[in-house]
Amino acid sequence: MAGALAKINQTIHVASGKHHSRPSLPYRRPMMVCMSQNKSYWASIHEDIESHLKQAIPLREPVEVFEPMRHFVFTSPPSTAPALCIAACELVGGHRDQAVAAASALHVMHASAYTHEQLPLSDRPRVVPTSRPIAHHVYNPNVELLLPDGIVPFGLELLARSDDPAQNNSGRILRVMIEMTRALGSQEMVDGQYKEILCSQLDDKDPRYAELINYTCEKKEGGLHACGAASGAILGGGSEEEIEKLRRYGFYVGMIQGISQRLIPNQSKKIEEFKNLALEELKGFNNEANIEAISSFINVNYSHV
Repeated sequence: MAGALAKINQTIHVASGKHHSRPSLPYRRPMMVCMSQNKSYWASIHEDIESHLKQAIPLREPVEVFEPMRHFVFTSPPSTAPALCIAACELVGGHRDQAVAAASALHVMHASAYTHEQLPLSDRPRVVPTSRPIAHHVYNPNVELLLPDGIVPFGLELLARSDDPAQNNSGRILRVMIEMTRALGSQEMVDGQYKEILCSQLDDKDPRYAELINYTCEKKEGGLHACGAASGAILGGGSEEEIEKLRRYGFYVGMIQGISQRLIPNQSKKIEEFKNLALEELKGFNNEANIEAISSFINVNYSHV
């Protein structure tokens, strides 16, 4: 384990904010083109999630519903939280198949939240500087407002379908449903979105600005990644101690992601602190290969093409 953790000493990179327009196709996948040394491992995780979603969201009647749903799901910028769900499951000794539905559900719900954030509102205040791409609006605002509301329960349906009496996993799935609805609900993700709007109305020299930015990262990226890691550990059969250790690990990874994406200046010290805290939570796990793989989350660099 010590050998695996010793290798994780790379600099965290911030993705560029360059925006590329998207064609008006049913969907176009944002590709992860820069990962860690575990490229084949992470590529296989994302391929499995994408494959699961393609089967779950076929282009069928009514086309006016399923076409935009596919578009929103497959063109939203990727989050590392769904992949972290699978990595956590495997770290505690579970199999990828046990977590792929949950990871797909988390991606779907994240896509819903992102789409709502990108609504073309005429009175939208200035946004907090971020490396995330600006959405290209293919559909009318009414579609962008209503469809994401239907995507959230669809994500829960994806998760519910993975209930398998043969695996006796009903209790774990119910617990993960609770984890996800909390993470995406009014006290976490929605609260963070609201605080981010308040933050965008302040000058960055206002003393309240830094506090609101930090709170936003905690509620959005921090909460989402904590949920992903804890959910994976639950589905993989981890102990309560392992679940809570991975929940904290996910939170620290999310904070790194949130701070990096918002292009907050002079935050290298705080990022390094979160990085060290994250690695501390991995002590006690025994699978060196999986430790090295999940550790690379603290250095992930996503580019959107």
